[in-house]
Amino acid sequence: MEIYALYLCLGLVAGLISGLFGLSGGVVIVPILIFTFTAQGFSPDVLTHLAIGTSLATIVVTSSSSILAHQKRGAVLWPVVIWLTPGIIVGAAFGAIFAVSIGGPSLQLGFGVFLCLVAMTMVFPLQPDGVRTLPGVVGKSVMGAVIGFVSSIFGIGGGSLSVPGLSWFKVSMKNAVATSAACGLPIAVSGVVTYLIQGWGEVDLPAGARGFVYLPAFIGIVCTSTFSAKWGAKLAHQLPAFILRKGFSLLLLIIGARFIWRNAGLILLG
Repeated sequence: MEIYALYLCLGLVAGLISGLFGLSGGVVIVPILIFTFTAQGFSPDVLTHLAIGTSLATIVVTSSSSILAHQKRGAVLWPVVIWLTPGIIVGAAFGAIFAVSIGGPSLQLGFGVFLCLVAMTMVFPLQPDGVRTLPGVVGKSVMGAVIGFVSSIFGIGGGSLSVPGLSWFKVSMKNAVATSAACGLPIAVSGVVTYLIQGWGEVDLPAGARGFVYLPAFIGIVCTSTFSAKWGAKLAHQLPAFILRKGFSLLLLIIGARFIWRNAGLILLG
């Protein structure tokens, strides 16, 4: 029961931060799950992959709720979603396969670098000049594959990549966020199915895991994150956005630097 209470609290925090900053919950869920799984004594050979697979499983649920909310406002650009989705599905599957093929320390090192990059984009947001149109069919497929591949490796919904990417092509922020939310579902579904298959039968998995998805964490997080994301979105309109973004970017930078420092040493020594 205590472990479920822990993950219920994690879901509250992840949803709140996701609503406040418009970031994928995976940016928060993955590092906290890595810390939590380490404290629980899970095998270091599987805990990083378990954190990423579990994060993607929660995004299947939370992205569905987010899509409905954005669709009510008519903000999702469905033609863009349709053209990006095939590349996303293929890219996410290959991203999960690639992630499982490398060790936990290397994966955490890459995640640390990714968190630092996200922190920098929050401090210095992309503000492209000029007018750019979205690429054609091939370009959208490549764009979707890159978003899916990277997102599946790090257990995120893709918002950290697709929102800046769509903004680069002069899509309004409202439509970019809504369309990114819709793209998060195929990323999560393709990624989590691959993590389930890749982890099935893994001998070092803890009780309660199905493939690389830890059910107690999944259940606890999805029970609370959907509600707290709505609270975060409301708070975002009431609190000083500039100070919040600076503070959270600093937190991401610290967490990312910790992953880099710790795992770079392990890789060099190993």
